[in-house]
Amino acid sequence: MALLEVRGVEKRFGGLRAVAGVDMDVNEGELLGLIGPNGSGKTTLLNVLSGHMRADAGQVRLDGVSVLGLDPTELTRLGVLRMFQMTRVFNRVSAFDNLLVCGQAMGLAETGAGERAVQLLTELKLTHVMHLDGGQLSGGQKKLLEFGACFMVPPRIALLDEPFAAVHPTMKETMAAFIRDRNRHGQTFILVSHDMPVVVELCPRSVCMNAGKVLAHGPTASVLNDTAVIEAYLGEEVAAGGGGSGRG
Repeated sequence: MALLEVRGVEKRFGGLRAVAGVDMDVNEGELLGLIGPNGSGKTTLLNVLSGHMRADAGQVRLDGVSVLGLDPTELTRLGVLRMFQMTRVFNRVSAFDNLLVCGQAMGLAETGAGERAVQLLTELKLTHVMHLDGGQLSGGQKKLLEFGACFMVPPRIALLDEPFAAVHPTMKETMAAFIRDRNRHGQTFILVSHDMPVVVELCPRSVCMNAGKVLAHGPTASVLNDTAVIEAYLGEEVAAGGGGSGRG
């Protein structure tokens, strides 16, 4: 049985089916890539899986138990953690206290939360800014900090939405190394990213969405060589070249 089972999930906004009957499994310890052109429904699907949006139809099971309709707090307690495209940190407290608050909110004692925060700040190469307020950090440092917050208590499954976007290459490698190491030790991830070289490097298997549906799934190299996937991405590039714009 898969750790996470997604069956026939739909999400509509008026007449638009942003997610249109998605089926997907994520196995324990898997690092799954979720890719697709802008507007394909990837972020909306993560919003449903993390409880930030309610599905209009379908089923989601974690460890065989239905979790569809649970709110973000309930899903966090079950170990479903989410990193957003738009970084969310506490701007008026230190980087260390950002992690301390998250750890205590997830049930850690203050001493344990402090030790865990220092460990994560060290792994993510943020110890030199640990006493600066979150608002004083660079965009990349904020992303790393939010990333660390997701791992104060190791989640059952981590949902990462464009973690590498607009991040300095050095910080991107720090984050990628963290993901590789955690996955090597059994951590499960769904990684949404437009950074195809990183997806190819990190994700043995990927699911490609387009127009709210699963277009292809399987080994990442095979998915990226799929004719329908190539056409979907080329269509996006043609639209961009013609002055069009896409939605994430």
